[in-house]
Amino acid sequence: MLQLFRKYSSVLRFMFMFLGSYFVFSMFYNAYLKFFRSDKYFPDYITHLVGIQSEALIDSFGFHGAVLPHKTELSMKLFVNNIYLARIVEGCNSVSIIILFTAFILSFFGKPKPSFLFILAGSVIIYAMNVVRIALLSIGLYKLPQYTNFLHSIMFPLIIYGTVFILWLIWVRIYSKAARA
Repeated sequence: MLQLFRKYSSVLRFMFMFLGSYFVFSMFYNAYLKFFRSDKYFPDYITHLVGIQSEALIDSFGFHGAVLPHKTELSMKLFVNNIYLARIVEGCNSVSIIILFTAFILSFFGKPKPSFLFILAGSVIIYAMNVVRIALLSIGLYKLPQYTNFLHSIMFPLIIYGTVFILWLIWVRIYSKAARA
């Protein structure tokens, strides 16, 4: 049994670190969602900020973007040229994806400083790509409403998960080079 544990110790370490860090960060995030609801930053600060930044990006593309708190849901209503197109819910704010990304990086933890910097840079990239994807999806829904299902079900997740996957590949290459050195 001990020999089997030694044989798979790196796999077990990866799984323990990934699941453990994912669980801990998710608990903190759920506590944040529970205790930091605000009328000023509805439904929560991060989701509100994503909505405001998406609105600004839509405006920068030459459309009129607007976000308003939803009266009956914990979400922000997103408008393009005064047409209600989408809701920005808590799941659209990229925090859950950043937690997943961070858990993966911590599972392949290298030297502390490069690991921390990669997590920080990757989180900023994921967050920014998320705002871009919300703005582009909204404009796409406005300009091409017949492709709503394709845009939301395929392109929308592809952008964010593709970004995370590319960052993971970059990290594994960096980590594997550092491990060989």
